[in-house]
Amino acid sequence: MRIGKFKLDSPFLLAPMAGITDSPFRKICHKFGAGMTVSEMTTADINFWKTTKSKHRLNLNMDIEPRVVQIAGAEPKLLSKAAKICVDKGAQIIDINMGCPAKKVCKRLAGSALMKDTENVKLILEAVVKSVDVPVTLKMRTGWDTNERNGGEIAHIAESSGIQAIAIHGRTRACRFKGVAEYNTIAQIKKSVAIPIIANGDIDSPEKSIEVLKSSNADALMIGRSAQGRPWIFHELNYYFINRKHAPPLEKNHVHDTILEHLENLYEFYGEELGLRLARKHLSWYCKHLDDSKILRSKIVRVDSTNEQVNLVKEYFHKSES
Repeated sequence: MRIGKFKLDSPFLLAPMAGITDSPFRKICHKFGAGMTVSEMTTADINFWKTTKSKHRLNLNMDIEPRVVQIAGAEPKLLSKAAKICVDKGAQIIDINMGCPAKKVCKRLAGSALMKDTENVKLILEAVVKSVDVPVTLKMRTGWDTNERNGGEIAHIAESSGIQAIAIHGRTRACRFKGVAEYNTIAQIKKSVAIPIIANGDIDSPEKSIEVLKSSNADALMIGRSAQGRPWIFHELNYYFINRKHAPPLEKNHVHDTILEHLENLYEFYGEELGLRLARKHLSWYCKHLDDSKILRSKIVRVDSTNEQVNLVKEYFHKSES
């Protein structure tokens, strides 16, 4: 699959997730073979970019290509201005969010709320595409609710506006993350446009990835929640895609090194105090994929120093080897 000049090395991409796909996590997923990683959703209102949170979200891994920044908003001028600045900062692809179901985002008529206003969608997409000389992509859902699945209409608008790829979460905004993802709806949209389509939603195993590629006819898949605490899922998916058999289980020392590397990256990126706090959720997710880790999880989310977090991880793996 290509997006502009970029030929992706893998059809398995890391989905943008607010509060999760920060620079340290994108780096880990890229290392395990994610074909593309996308930044956390960032507001298009540059007045808020002075906050520490926004500065972190706009921090790009300059050694990873393509560098993709996702922006969200409802005003074409703000979005196009934000896109220009992101490109000046090093972004190589701009992604527009029309899929976020969060109430605070939709209240501002951004995210998936935009799917109710196709006229504004057209204005936004045309404005952003014209404002930058890099590829622009779109992340959306199948529609606002089950009575208004207008993803196909928006895909046509996107294609005619110059959008170069569309990622589709196979649910409406009303469904949020409940129910079964609609891969058949994604397949219908795929048939109706010529630009690449990326399927997203509930892809949690190698077998499921092949099933979704076939049923949706998508050009690539976007992995979201399934990568939490399991960034090596990209290695598993790539191996199965190529060999049609499961990859050998990741060795414990590799898991150990991955977690410690992730922790060190978090502490360095955010500073020890914030890094410690943010590490707790990642460690909780890692624990879901570790045997007999209930005690580790209960301890690791309570400690108050980075050294204690690191030592608890080391202690767990030392005991599991003995």
